[in-house]
Amino acid sequence: MLIVVNTISSLVHLFSVKYMEGDAKYSRYYAHLGLFTFSMIGLVLTNNILLMYVFWELVGISSYLLIGFWYENKAPQEAAKKAFIVNRVGDVGFFLGIMIIFLTLGTFNFSEIFAGVAAGKLSGGLLTVTGILLFCGAIGKSAQFPLHVWLPDAMEGPTPVSALIHAATMVAAGVYLTARIFIMLSADALTVVVYIGLITSFISATIALTQNDIKRVLAYSTISQLGYMIMAIGIGAYSYGIFHLVTHAFFKACLFLTAGSVIYGMHHVQDINEMGGLRKKMPITFFTFLMATLAISGVPFTSGFLSKDSILAATLVFADVNGGINYIVPFFAFLTAGLTAFYMFRLLIKTFLGEPKNGEKFDHVHESPFSMTLPLIILAVMSFFAFFSFNPFGAESGWFLEMVKAPESLLVGTQGAIYHIIERAEYQELTHHFHYLAMILSLVIAGLGILVAYAFYYWKKVDVEKLTEKIYPLYKFSLNKWYFDELYDKTIISGTMMLSNISRWIDNNIVDGFVNGSAFITKMTSEGSGKFDNYFVDGLVNFVGGLVAFFGLIFRKFQTGRIQTYVAFLVFGIILLYFIFRVM
Repeated sequence: MLIVVNTISSLVHLFSVKYMEGDAKYSRYYAHLGLFTFSMIGLVLTNNILLMYVFWELVGISSYLLIGFWYENKAPQEAAKKAFIVNRVGDVGFFLGIMIIFLTLGTFNFSEIFAGVAAGKLSGGLLTVTGILLFCGAIGKSAQFPLHVWLPDAMEGPTPVSALIHAATMVAAGVYLTARIFIMLSADALTVVVYIGLITSFISATIALTQNDIKRVLAYSTISQLGYMIMAIGIGAYSYGIFHLVTHAFFKACLFLTAGSVIYGMHHVQDINEMGGLRKKMPITFFTFLMATLAISGVPFTSGFLSKDSILAATLVFADVNGGINYIVPFFAFLTAGLTAFYMFRLLIKTFLGEPKNGEKFDHVHESPFSMTLPLIILAVMSFFAFFSFNPFGAESGWFLEMVKAPESLLVGTQGAIYHIIERAEYQELTHHFHYLAMILSLVIAGLGILVAYAFYYWKKVDVEKLTEKIYPLYKFSLNKWYFDELYDKTIISGTMMLSNISRWIDNNIVDGFVNGSAFITKMTSEGSGKFDNYFVDGLVNFVGGLVAFFGLIFRKFQTGRIQTYVAFLVFGIILLYFIFRVM
């Protein structure tokens, strides 16, 4: 994982030098890239699930910053918010799983967690629930159904960001997490993992068939391949899932960077219906894109053939051992492989072959600078089989699968994806037995996909427009991405808005009404109290004061403080008393 993260990151940094040249936020762009790379390396290196969660969220925030890099436009703002919120939904489950682990085992250290699970301290239904909750983080980060809707919109970020985050590293973090906690996943939890991966790979492949934005096709292709990796881990093909993660990282980064080279050459046109004939003007970009397309389609002598063929063989083993409904796993896995070959060659033909659709833009197209084509060449070369195995038709003898082996306990009993008890030797024998059948089937199906793409879009043996009219409901269903965005808009988003509106009404009318009613009653009481105080209490006080003042005014006439007045009153009083007593 360190090799993948650092290699892809280095090449993206180099590619971005010219691609982002002249951007007003050039320095900020590289700061965000550095933060992302730091966060991803920390996520890979930590041996502590809580620290992994910290780096997990740092990857989330750096992704938010890079997706919304051109935040002055509306679309990147919305895409960044969508990615951030949808990822948080999955991360809530991840956090709850971590809390169960801590409350049960009292540790965040991976080795101690695994020891606790092996000792039976965390087992049964609680172990299954914990595994599924932890996997919720992977569902969000690796854009698995039903939280896959954020990844296509994330293409609003700069194209090198798409190569770094949404093809090779960030979205692979969910697969890495699933592999990291693999020993904790019970049979029931792994059943969830298998079918989430299978559904994701098929749905996104069908959507990619009709998309016309070059980056959006690659985005749905990414989701589909991530579904393959998750499914592989779920069916017990631990090594093959990780193997496909690594091989996919290189050829998908190559595809995104070649898309960036095309967009750069076409002066930021992304609609493949306006392209065509670019092979003549951009030969290096074309041949690197072709090599990566062959790899993702599972054509022999490519790394993608080795990893994809291994996973397809493992699906046959899984179905053979478990039987019943599990036969749908290889059926849809092979079908998706055919769809992948079809839509990738559709993309290649409409972009690079045929006649140019936009003559004005085509006249000004030229090959990208060396600093942009060098990473393409390196990644295209790394999509060759020899980097992983010297046997072009078998990965088992390669160095990668020799180094990356599933833990012993994973293939036996209730802890393993092979739900019936099966020894490692028997599992390897079954894999070898189905290897050639899977290889032949995958080659035939991939060949058919490529052949149909050429018949439709290059040789024009079929009128695609007339065919589209005949199956218009299906075409529209795929073009509108199975209406997931509309469904979520009408249910979850509308429900959230309705809940927020109800909450606002309760707040405005009941809570604020209660507060305002209390304030009104307090105001009326205080006004009544004020009037009582002003008119009655103050009136009584003023009356007493006035009465005292009145008598004071009268008595002031007699109490002058002059002795002559007092002598006069005394004489007058004596005379008055004399006449009173004389009359009596």
